Amino acid sequence: MSETVTRQRPGGPGSGHDGRWNVIVLNDNHNTFEGVALALSRTIPGVSYERGLAFADAIHHGGLAIVWSGHRELAEHYWDALRDAGLTMAPLEQA
Repeated sequence: MSETVTRQRPGGPGSGHDGRWNVIVLNDNHNTFEGVALALSRTIPGVSYERGLAFADAIHHGGLAIVWSGHRELAEHYWDALRDAGLTMAPLEQA
């Protein structure tokens, strides 16, 4: 008699690899376009100052922008760093 064993795949809840998470910056009345662009370019790899300005424009006109999406652990790291830089953050959101 054989027994079927079900194995859990890595990436389930609580593993830190449970799908993609969005880092969302909200519009506010105290950060300048330049300040947002600088914080994003210093925090998120691959975001240049110019790309940060484009994000700032999207945040200003749309009220928010998803500035990064990926694994939860990195999302938490970027979220904390951007909040610490003074940006107004939405709660992390699973994509």
